[in-house]
Amino acid sequence: MYYAVDYYADMGQISQDLPAKDFEMDDLDDFDQVTQVIGYHPLFRDHFLRTQNFIMKGDGPLPYDYRYYLAIIAAARHQCPYLVKRYEKEFINQGGNCEWLNGLDFIPAKLRAIYDINKILAHRPWLLRKEHIELLTKGHNSWSLSEVVHAMVLLSHFHALSSFVFSCGLTQKLDGLSSPKLKSASALQATPANERRTAGADVATRQTTTTPIHQQQQFLLQQQQEQQKSLIGDRDASKSNTDIDIGTDALGISSANGYLATSQQQPQQHGISVETLMERMKVLSQKQDECSEAELSNRFKNVEMQTAELAAVTPETTVAVPHIISHYVHDPNFVYEDFARRGAENIPNTFRIQDYSWEDHGYSLVEDLYKDVGRYLDEKFLAAYNLTYFTMGGIKNVDTSKFRRAIWNYIQCIYGIRHDDYDYGEVNQLLVRPLKMFIKTACCFPERITTKDYDSVLVELQDSEKVHVNLMIMEARNQAELLYALREIMRYIT
Repeated sequence: MYYAVDYYADMGQISQDLPAKDFEMDDLDDFDQVTQVIGYHPLFRDHFLRTQNFIMKGDGPLPYDYRYYLAIIAAARHQCPYLVKRYEKEFINQGGNCEWLNGLDFIPAKLRAIYDINKILAHRPWLLRKEHIELLTKGHNSWSLSEVVHAMVLLSHFHALSSFVFSCGLTQKLDGLSSPKLKSASALQATPANERRTAGADVATRQTTTTPIHQQQQFLLQQQQEQQKSLIGDRDASKSNTDIDIGTDALGISSANGYLATSQQQPQQHGISVETLMERMKVLSQKQDECSEAELSNRFKNVEMQTAELAAVTPETTVAVPHIISHYVHDPNFVYEDFARRGAENIPNTFRIQDYSWEDHGYSLVEDLYKDVGRYLDEKFLAAYNLTYFTMGGIKNVDTSKFRRAIWNYIQCIYGIRHDDYDYGEVNQLLVRPLKMFIKTACCFPERITTKDYDSVLVELQDSEKVHVNLMIMEARNQAELLYALREIMRYIT
């Protein structure tokens, strides 16, 4: 493992440090509709499915019925009927007790004891304390520490997956509430690894090949494209033909436009152009001045306070818990509250990555108590963080690392986590206010996002690029929850 500063510093192509595929796809969860959308990015999808398959079906301390029930109650906290209903079916398939599906009042006391932790992790993870862990691990229906870790991994995974489902505008389609809004992929990306490597900071121009392997990849991707079309509808053909070339212009994070706009509004009214953003990233990359610790701290606090004052996409909206899942939800009024609010008393202490990081602390703890899951999580986080195709708005050979790091660190800032080596002044230079609003809503109030919100964000970008941003939201949030959970487990142990 590496120190946090070095661990993600290169932000290179995801295939650089990741092992070869070591699993059979037939052994993984079926390619449900959400997974098809994640499939816009096949390399990340492989890590996602490998991790999900392991925590749900692999070796682990929790029995299978507990695993699937935890998935249900995690998704229910964000009112995600699609995930709830899917895992109810899986729960039954695993031999689960049907009576449990009547609600929280019908489950064993041991399982019910973790519900408060589920609620806290989903909405205000900074409130978790070692005393919560102690309560679980003592008494007649006590949990082992290994079981607690397994549960934390499951809960955080499905909280974050709920964010992804909503942020892609999928839930109305998947829950049968409306017609689909997510457009089909104009092309799926699968550039061979040797075409995506980079040497240092200079990204070489990639060469397109037509080897049998490449042809096979294109054929498989076309098949998957047809499957996705059945879910997400047809896309304007002229845009797909001019914007992308299969295997070459692999759809990247050119969501770097950094604005929200409706189809009736010009991007320039809401943010900055791709060219302007690229220039800002270039200037930031060449910047030599180092800020003092005090200045870095002040810049973090400024962004944190601005985030607290930022409304969600649909602020002050009360969404009634759907009747079909309400029996899985206690205390529905317990929702996200801004970590730092101007004038608020008893603001929690900032979570500093230099004091407790995934790389130096969380990884080893989770590996000790739940063997192999740390490796799966680590590879998945790396894949999400380093995912890039070196493109931005149709422009090739672009280093998007500054923009990607700004998104990741901003997401974790929403949860009160500070990366001490990072200059949060870059967040305000690279992410404009409307994009921050969408990110905050996706993290904190995903159930408020509709297909209309999805369609109105970053409208000039292809759907795969929007999905790319939403993958980062999912994984940065997942890691943030785990950091809080694992830190309190460590404090309890020591």
